[in-house]
Amino acid sequence: MFSLLPAMKTAALISALAVLAATSATRADDWPNYRGPHYDGISTEKGWNPQFPGGGPKVLWKSSVGTGFSSFSVADGRVFTTGNEDNADTVFCFDAVTGKEIWKQSYPSDLGDKFFEGGTSCTPTVAGDRVYQLSRWGDAFCYDAATGKIIWSKNVQKETGAKIPDWGYGGSPLVQGKLVILNVGGAGLALDKETGKIVWKSDTESAGYSTPMPVTRGGLTTALLAAGKKYQAVDISNGAKIWEFPWPTRYEVNAAAPIVSGDMVFISAGYNHGSALINVSGSTPTVVWQNKDLRNQFSSSVLIGGYLYGIDNDQNTKASLRCVDMAKGEVKWKDEAVGFGSLMAANDTLIVLTAKGELITAKASPEKFDVISRAKVLTGKCWSAPVLANGRLYCRNAAGDVVCLDVSKK
Repeated sequence: MFSLLPAMKTAALISALAVLAATSATRADDWPNYRGPHYDGISTEKGWNPQFPGGGPKVLWKSSVGTGFSSFSVADGRVFTTGNEDNADTVFCFDAVTGKEIWKQSYPSDLGDKFFEGGTSCTPTVAGDRVYQLSRWGDAFCYDAATGKIIWSKNVQKETGAKIPDWGYGGSPLVQGKLVILNVGGAGLALDKETGKIVWKSDTESAGYSTPMPVTRGGLTTALLAAGKKYQAVDISNGAKIWEFPWPTRYEVNAAAPIVSGDMVFISAGYNHGSALINVSGSTPTVVWQNKDLRNQFSSSVLIGGYLYGIDNDQNTKASLRCVDMAKGEVKWKDEAVGFGSLMAANDTLIVLTAKGELITAKASPEKFDVISRAKVLTGKCWSAPVLANGRLYCRNAAGDVVCLDVSKK
């Protein structure tokens, strides 16, 4: 009997380590904020299958969350998104596997259906045991991630007097250290993440619609964000401007996320504005190239192996999926059949959700649009970026129909 104890203890230890490893792997494949843990629209997840079975991926669960264009955040077995119904925004928390509603919190909010369906725009941000949300009209919230209890709330627009963009605030919260960075005002503002108190703020000019993106260079962490007429970088600690680049877009719709590679920053806008690669190694950005071959209206591109993959042109025009050499600005290929939509990537594979609800996986190759699988997964208008997390793919449409698909490796 005594000779069995070491073996039993060893087996128990191995079992415990296996559980811990599985838990760690799951958390590694979470998607806690807009554009993912690396803020680039790219997942490092490998335990998923881009090849769909006949009839498309298995539907694990469905839900309805109300009108809006929020994407999803996934962390610690929970998935978060938002929607608007009867002039109230609601933040939803679901069990990521079963779709069971864990909690929801609502607050009054105008639908804001100016030239589109309206509803929510910002994606909730999960940081530790808290969830942060910003409404189109400046309502900022901090929730307990497990229970939905409101830790603090305030209206940052009323407190600062910052101008509300024509379509409301569109950038999701960025949590860095002790701060929550919001794209409110001409160059953002920062709140204490524990109390909601304003730590620093910028002028009251109109913000753009992009989500602040953290970039660390030379020991300094900055937030890249768009204003109505420019892209810029500010010191996260105090809001001091590090650089700015004029980018006056029609209707002041600077919404696409910038993409960073070393000293190079790619920016893009729709309304026939175009894109540019700028070098930010000095105090004043310089243009490497600028053209109209990749015009991201609000659906952001991804960078894989030196090539940009993204949607060119606006939602009401002849849009296409394109591949562009980032260093040169040259188009490698385009596919007009995809049309308008949104995308992310994982394991060198594009995951595209078209505006008509077709889900497409394709190899990220500069040679051609190399499709792996296609499946119709939603109806209605689909502008929100799909999210892959832990072998499950989350998609939604403007009406708030949510679908969770099984894309795990079996």
